[in-house]
Amino acid sequence: QVQLVESGGDLVQPGGSLRLSCAASGITFRPYAMAWYRHAPGKQRELVAGITSGGSTNYAEFVKGRFTISRDNAKNTVYLQMNGLKPEDTAVYYCNLGSYSGSYFVGSRYWGQGTQVTVSS
Repeated sequence: QVQLVESGGDLVQPGGSLRLSCAASGITFRPYAMAWYRHAPGKQRELVAGITSGGSTNYAEFVKGRFTISRDNAKNTVYLQMNGLKPEDTAVYYCNLGSYSGSYFVGSRYWGQGTQVTVSS
Protein backbone atom coordinates (compact mmCIF):
# COMPACT_ATOMS: atom_id res chain seq x y z
CA GLN A 1 0.00 0.00 0.00
CA VAL A 2 1.48 3.31 -1.13
CA GLN A 3 1.51 6.04 1.49
CA LEU A 4 2.74 9.61 1.30
CA VAL A 5 3.05 11.52 4.55
CA GLU A 6 3.73 15.25 4.54
CA SER A 7 5.08 17.19 7.50
CA GLY A 8 6.72 20.48 8.38
CA GLY A 9 3.86 22.92 7.93
CA ASP A 10 3.51 25.69 10.49
CA LEU A 11 2.55 29.29 11.13
CA VAL A 12 5.36 31.59 10.05
CA GLN A 13 5.79 35.34 9.63
CA PRO A 14 6.20 36.91 6.20
CA GLY A 15 9.79 36.58 5.04
CA GLY A 16 10.27 33.42 7.08
CA SER A 17 11.27 29.93 6.02
CA LEU A 18 9.92 26.41 6.33
CA ARG A 19 11.06 23.00 5.15
CA LEU A 20 8.37 20.54 4.19
CA SER A 21 8.99 16.81 3.98
CA CYS A 22 7.09 14.04 2.23
CA ALA A 23 7.97 10.49 3.17
CA ALA A 24 6.91 7.68 0.83
CA SER A 25 6.37 4.06 1.78
CA GLY A 26 5.02 0.94 0.11
CA ILE A 27 6.69 1.72 -3.21
CA THR A 28 10.13 1.81 -4.79
CA PHE A 29 10.63 5.56 -4.66
CA ARG A 30 13.66 6.04 -6.88
CA PRO A 31 12.12 5.63 -10.37
CA TYR A 32 9.35 8.14 -9.81
CA ALA A 33 9.12 11.87 -10.24
CA MET A 34 7.67 13.76 -7.30
CA ALA A 35 5.86 17.06 -7.05
CA TRP A 36 4.51 19.48 -4.50
CA TYR A 37 1.10 21.04 -4.99
CA ARG A 38 -0.80 23.52 -2.87
CA HIS A 39 -4.46 24.27 -2.33
CA ALA A 40 -5.61 27.53 -0.84
CA PRO A 41 -9.21 28.22 0.20
CA GLY A 42 -11.27 29.47 -2.71
CA LYS A 43 -8.56 28.65 -5.22
CA GLN A 44 -7.75 25.73 -7.47
CA ARG A 45 -5.00 23.35 -6.55
CA GLU A 46 -1.76 24.41 -8.22
CA LEU A 47 1.55 22.77 -8.98
CA VAL A 48 4.38 24.34 -7.01
CA ALA A 49 7.47 22.34 -7.92
CA GLY A 50 8.50 19.00 -9.36
CA ILE A 51 11.60 16.85 -9.44
CA THR A 52 12.41 14.05 -11.86
CA SER A 53 13.82 10.68 -10.89
CA GLY A 54 17.19 12.00 -12.00
CA GLY A 55 16.97 15.13 -9.88
CA SER A 56 16.04 17.76 -12.48
CA THR A 57 13.69 20.36 -11.07
CA ASN A 58 10.85 22.53 -12.29
CA TYR A 59 9.12 25.41 -10.51
CA ALA A 60 6.02 27.49 -10.87
CA GLU A 61 6.86 31.10 -11.69
CA PHE A 62 5.40 32.32 -8.43
CA VAL A 63 7.98 30.38 -6.35
CA LYS A 64 11.08 30.58 -8.53
CA GLY A 65 14.03 31.87 -6.57
CA ARG A 66 12.28 31.27 -3.25
CA PHE A 67 11.49 27.54 -3.07
CA THR A 68 13.77 24.57 -3.64
CA ILE A 69 12.63 20.99 -4.18
CA SER A 70 15.01 18.12 -3.46
CA ARG A 71 14.89 14.39 -2.83
CA ASP A 72 16.74 11.80 -0.81
CA ASN A 73 16.19 8.41 -2.42
CA ALA A 74 17.86 6.59 0.48
CA LYS A 75 15.18 8.00 2.77
CA ASN A 76 12.31 7.81 0.26
CA THR A 77 11.68 11.48 0.98
CA VAL A 78 11.13 14.63 -1.04
CA TYR A 79 11.59 18.07 0.48
CA LEU A 80 10.42 21.59 -0.22
CA GLN A 81 12.58 24.34 1.22
CA MET A 82 10.53 27.52 1.28
CA ASN A 83 12.26 30.85 1.85
CA GLY A 84 10.93 34.38 1.60
CA LEU A 85 7.43 33.24 2.44
CA LYS A 86 4.54 35.54 1.59
CA PRO A 87 0.95 35.59 2.87
CA GLU A 88 -0.19 34.36 -0.54
CA ASP A 89 1.81 31.16 0.05
CA THR A 90 -0.72 30.20 2.71
CA ALA A 91 -2.23 26.86 1.70
CA VAL A 92 -2.31 23.16 2.39
CA TYR A 93 0.70 21.62 0.69
CA TYR A 94 0.52 18.12 -0.76
CA CYS A 95 3.04 15.83 -2.40
CA ASN A 96 2.25 13.59 -5.34
CA LEU A 97 4.08 10.74 -6.97
CA GLY A 98 4.14 10.56 -10.75
CA SER A 99 6.23 10.96 -13.87
CA TYR A 100 7.24 13.54 -16.45
CA SER A 101 5.98 13.72 -20.00
CA GLY A 102 8.39 16.18 -21.53
CA SER A 103 8.28 19.14 -19.17
CA TYR A 104 4.86 18.29 -17.76
CA PHE A 105 4.38 16.47 -14.49
CA VAL A 106 1.85 13.67 -14.78
CA GLY A 107 0.45 12.92 -11.37
CA SER A 108 -0.94 9.75 -9.89
CA ARG A 109 -3.74 8.89 -7.50
CA TYR A 110 -1.26 8.77 -4.63
CA TRP A 111 -1.56 11.80 -2.38
CA GLY A 112 -0.68 12.52 1.20
CA GLN A 113 -2.96 14.15 3.75
CA GLY A 114 -1.32 17.53 3.32
CA THR A 115 0.42 19.91 5.69
CA GLN A 116 -0.85 23.40 6.50
CA VAL A 117 1.39 26.39 5.83
CA THR A 118 0.15 29.71 7.16
CA VAL A 119 2.08 32.91 6.51
CA SER A 120 0.86 35.73 8.68
CA SER A 121 2.11 38.44 10.98
